[in-house]
Amino acid sequence: MSTVAPRPWLARAGDLLAAHAATIRVLQWLVVLIYMVLIVVPTVLPLPDDSAHLWNHITLIAQFAFWGIWWPFVLLSMVLFGRLWCGVLCPEGALSEWAARHGKGRPIPRWMRWRGWPFTAFVCTTVYGQMVSVYQYPKAVMLVLGGSTVAAVWVGYYYTRGKRAWCRYLCPVNGVFALLAKLAPLHFRVSEQAWQDSLQHKPVFAIKAVDCAPLLPVRQMKGASGCHMCGRCSGHRDAVSLSARPPSQEIVQLAAREADIWQSALILFGLMGVAIGAFHWSASPWFVAAKVALAEYLIEHDMLWALDTDVPWWLLTHYPERNDLFSWLDGGLLLAYIGGTALLLGGICSLLLALAVRCGGWQAQRFHHLTQAMIPLAGCGVFLGLTTVTLTLLRSEHIIWPWINDARLLLLLAANLWSLRLAVGIARSWQLSLPRLALLLLLFSAALLWIDSAWGLMFWWW
Repeated sequence: MSTVAPRPWLARAGDLLAAHAATIRVLQWLVVLIYMVLIVVPTVLPLPDDSAHLWNHITLIAQFAFWGIWWPFVLLSMVLFGRLWCGVLCPEGALSEWAARHGKGRPIPRWMRWRGWPFTAFVCTTVYGQMVSVYQYPKAVMLVLGGSTVAAVWVGYYYTRGKRAWCRYLCPVNGVFALLAKLAPLHFRVSEQAWQDSLQHKPVFAIKAVDCAPLLPVRQMKGASGCHMCGRCSGHRDAVSLSARPPSQEIVQLAAREADIWQSALILFGLMGVAIGAFHWSASPWFVAAKVALAEYLIEHDMLWALDTDVPWWLLTHYPERNDLFSWLDGGLLLAYIGGTALLLGGICSLLLALAVRCGGWQAQRFHHLTQAMIPLAGCGVFLGLTTVTLTLLRSEHIIWPWINDARLLLLLAANLWSLRLAVGIARSWQLSLPRLALLLLLFSAALLWIDSAWGLMFWWW
């Protein structure tokens, strides 16, 4: 008499997600409701005055919820649990899928499948958010987050039937989430042998296909970067199960084949370029010095139009009641600073990584693969940048943590060591001699220190 071995507890946890799909949908709509309230209500209220606090003014509550808690810890969740946020809690994903179930059902057009959208959408959204001061003002939040949500619903309504084309191709943070999820110790593992055995007993038409919202080919799924961790495929053909894995597995092994130029661009010039510039400029003495020098030049040459602050709020920050007004000079200098930071940081980092790759013989695919080892530092940097908003809001309530810079240093050190360990794993697969391996790691470490220096300026030296 044969017995079936019980499924491991992690696999049973995945099965629970599949079994409680209705409960998850209720939870999603609850998150949608909270999301809508936090976006819409602050826009119809006056801006908070000096007597407002985090616990008694919904605008400050929304600001703290979005930028103090929501985004930094959603990023952290990607590293810990994979894209569980996307599959279970994301309001845009839920709304887009709902619209797709009641929409036109058109096929996904070719333009939407362009692989450069994750990089382009992230850069455009990040830069535009800085131009309208999205961290500070509710109308800017409505414009950036609300506009993204409207676009998600529109795409869902017109394309696919009940799927998440927006999430798969156009979401501004899809590329970032996909990169960070590669580090997660959890994934839905697909056993090719179990799937093949199942086909011998149950033909394809005998079992209902998986309703995979992000349109993944479940049978060929190897990593966690595209999986939304919704659990709908858990237990399918007794071949899919939630499982643990080494956090280095996907980057060291799978990325050797699937890493590409757009992922490298997002890591080097997006997360470690544009994002750092966006966090830097408001604290940079160089930005202030450049602004003063340019303003003096413009005044001397009677080019006063560039100092005009009568600019629409949806183009540049314009809040006279707060004496927060961007001129054309501010907007142009902001774009130049973020762009220059991205080119300088990303360009030199790319050069160092290219030199490191040459230690083992230049191949473009090897460059893209080694770049993936920078993901821990890139993700850590964005997390630290976002938590500066958290700490600023808490500081306004006289909540100050004197040990925070020590914590930042420890996090950066851990991220550097993680990235270095990934680089070692990647380089070992190239079978280099010991001197070449040492030189490669020296150059890779120089790239890490180059990015570290940007955070050193922001947190310690300025």
